[in-house]
Amino acid sequence: MGLFTPVAIKLGAQPWMPRLLPQITWTDQHLQRLTRRRVSLVGLAGLPSLLLTVKGRKSGIPRSTPLLCVPWQGGWLIAGSSFGAPKPPVWSANLRAAETVEVDYHRRHHTCTWRELTGAEKEKAWAHMVTVWPNYDKYVEWTDRVIPVFLLTPQG
Repeated sequence: MGLFTPVAIKLGAQPWMPRLLPQITWTDQHLQRLTRRRVSLVGLAGLPSLLLTVKGRKSGIPRSTPLLCVPWQGGWLIAGSSFGAPKPPVWSANLRAAETVEVDYHRRHHTCTWRELTGAEKEKAWAHMVTVWPNYDKYVEWTDRVIPVFLLTPQG
């Protein structure tokens, strides 16, 4: 937990956060690009993050999205929460259409396989995820959709 983690958790718990997601993502992408991935908004908050790159399911163009992640079983858990917004993040549909994805974590590049967790496995992973980011439980309350949880596992 970092110095700014409590502030980030407080901000992330605000019901107006989903409306700011495009601006937050844009800012984080540019901050990471300017600092050669040394600095990210999530990292400044003292939270684990990765840069997910997946090809667009229609365009085939690689798209990169900075995401909060939770290390788990040699890989990373990510949630398609979008701060509890009514629509799922675009990256989740692109992920479901891809065999592999690219992940940058701690300035190291990994090609990863992925799978969507369900049932008891998802519940166990979710319980661990909320220890890192308690707001995931709030996001479930804010939306009618099921928030997907994906496990990214480095190949080889």
